[in-house]
Amino acid sequence: MIDEQKQPEITLDDRKSTSAQYETNEEITDRESSTVDNWASQPESSSTEQTKNWESAPTNLTEESESDLLKENEQIITTLQQENANLKQLLDQQSDQTNALKAQYARLAADFDNFRKRTLKEKENLEQQAKISVISELLPVVDNFERARTQIKPANEGEKAIQNSYQGVYKTLVDCLKRLGVSAMRPEGQPFDPNLHEAMLRESTNEYPEGTVIEQLMRGYVLGEKVLRHAMVKVAVPQEPVITSEEENLAEDNQLENTDS
Repeated sequence: MIDEQKQPEITLDDRKSTSAQYETNEEITDRESSTVDNWASQPESSSTEQTKNWESAPTNLTEESESDLLKENEQIITTLQQENANLKQLLDQQSDQTNALKAQYARLAADFDNFRKRTLKEKENLEQQAKISVISELLPVVDNFERARTQIKPANEGEKAIQNSYQGVYKTLVDCLKRLGVSAMRPEGQPFDPNLHEAMLRESTNEYPEGTVIEQLMRGYVLGEKVLRHAMVKVAVPQEPVITSEEENLAEDNQLENTDS
């Protein structure tokens, strides 16, 4: 057989505790209701003040933060200005160094250009001196050919052939000198120039003005503007008046008369 469950017995104490609990819950509910009523019953001025207090609190915080931001910005601006001044000073130093290097480069370029021009001029002078030295040694050979052409008179065909052969050599030599820039002087009929001519003889004549070159005794040569050899020439001078015997006697008589008086 199954035993029937025994229902618990409710005692007087249990009833009292239950009722006390109910009372406690009611008290809590009453207090909450009174709190809500009190909040609702508060005057509008007090709520407005609280609202102002709530609004003023963030404003104070904002002013403080703005002040801090201004200080930080001032510090940043000061730092940037200092960095800008340092960079400007560095830029000025670099500019000075650049200008100094440019000036040094300009001096070096000018020195090199002067050196190049001086070297080129020295080279040209050396070439000119070497050319003058060689040509001066050849001029006597040219003189001998010219004397032979004027003095030798061929009498037969064999002598004419020989003359034609050495005249061909002479012509080749003259052509070579011309290609080198050598030219012969032609002073006849020109005024005497001591820079180009050398007076070997003087001849009294009325056919030419005084100081005129009458004849060239030895040919002169020039290389460009450089004189290789002065031309030896004969220069005209005025004739002296011829005094006859009668004129001499007349001059002596005049002299005696002047002495007696």
